[in-house]
Formats: sequence, C-alpha cells, structure tokens
Amino acid sequence: MKVIICDDQAIVRDGLEMLLKLESDIEVVGLADDGAAAVELVAKKKPDLVLMDLKMPVMNGVEAIRQIRAKHPDIKVLVLTTYDDDEWVFDAIQAGASGYLLKDTPRDEVVKAIRGTVTGKTYVDPSVAGKVLRQASSHQTQPATLVTSKLTDREIEVLRLIAKGFSNTDIAGRLFLSEGTVRNHVSAILAKLGVADRTQAAVIAIQHGLTDNR
Repeated sequence: MKVIICDDQAIVRDGLEMLLKLESDIEVVGLADDGAAAVELVAKKKPDLVLMDLKMPVMNGVEAIRQIRAKHPDIKVLVLTTYDDDEWVFDAIQAGASGYLLKDTPRDEVVKAIRGTVTGKTYVDPSVAGKVLRQASSHQTQPATLVTSKLTDREIEVLRLIAKGFSNTDIAGRLFLSEGTVRNHVSAILAKLGVADRTQAAVIAIQHGLTDNR
C-alpha cells in the first residue's frame, strides 16, 4: 500500500518514514511539509492513504483533507496529530478523515491503523472519540428526514447502532441478523449517505438526531 506522510516537522516525517519502511507491505511514496504540498503530491503519486498532521503553515490539515477527499474520494486520510481540541477533531472528521490518532499512539497501533484504514476500517483514538460525538450532537441542525428518506427501515436501525458505537457483531446480535447481512446493510448505508466510513456515517446520524434510545 502506498502512503504519503504530511507533517511540518522534519523529524516527525523522517521518523514515520523510517518506521513504515520496516513494513514489507507499506511503501512511502512521498513526504509533504504542509497541506498544499500534500494536495499536489497526492495528485501526482495517487497513494492509498495520506498520514496527515493538522496544524501546519500554508494550508492546514483540515483544508488539505477536504480538498484531497473532494478530488480523490478513494484515497483515505488518517490524521496523526498532537491536537485533540474538540473543533480540530470534529472538523477533520467532517472534512473526510477516515480516522484520528494522536502522536503518542504506540508504533504498532499506528501501523495497524494504516493497514486497517486502507481496507475501510475506522480508527479513532479513544481519548478523542467522545469529542466527536459531543461536537456532532451540538451540530444537530438538519431534520432526520433528510437521512431517513434515503434509507430503508432496517438500514435506519443499523445506522442508529453504528452511531452508538456498536460493531457489526454487536449489531447482528441485537437485530438477529447474520454478520454478512449487517455488512451488506452498512455498505448500502455508506453508499446512500455518500460517505467513506462508519465514523462519518455516525456523525451524520448524530447531526440528524438519530441517536435516541430506540
């Protein structure tokens, strides 16, 4: 899998590059020192994933994520930053980040998150997961019908449980479905909502008030 590293600190970029070079299935295809450089590099290198810092000169990571995801929706962006402020976290997820890790995340977990994110999984640092939910809750400005009109009743049930943090296995048990059926529902939900992963689907559900106690 091809990875671009974007961070304004050379020591961090170089350290991450050395770390990832130890992995036989990961190739670092480019380094960028700000968001604008990352956007240009993504267009040239077409990576599978961008490892993105947030607070950088010229263009910050949130805007870079927004532009990358708009132009290259198949490319994943995994945030790796020191910033856990509510607005940074929520803005990055809203912009299209597929995951959010802090720089004190253990090395093995960073590598695991890169592999998982490329295959469609979502990784959010436990210390910031609650911030995502709180921020989304405070932005409930859209009527639920904007979402529910796109989904079947069963898909709405599944989406509610996704927004509450349940795994496919948990959802299958609660709704008396097979895990394969749940995976199909999740795929349909993501496609209908036009999002890349469960985190973004959960944010939409919370924003539209679909996290009641049903």
